[in-house]
Amino acid sequence: MRPPYSPPTPGTSPCLVEIIELKWLLRGHGVHVHVERLQSDREYARETLDAAAALPNAALRAAAQRLRVCLLGA
Repeated sequence: MRPPYSPPTPGTSPCLVEIIELKWLLRGHGVHVHVERLQSDREYARETLDAAAALPNAALRAAAQRLRVCLLGA
């Protein structure tokens, strides 16, 4: 059973769900994602999202695009 929705608490990333989704999708391709660095280092985020977008998995590419908008506004 799915727990009820609770809005993000102050201090949490509004992109956290998208970050975790990308992290686990990339894990399936043997790629480790450092969550805190993804949130704080724009260059690392851009490189990680570019790498995800280049993989042949449509769900992963879509997740990367959603996260790109959330993290980078692009």
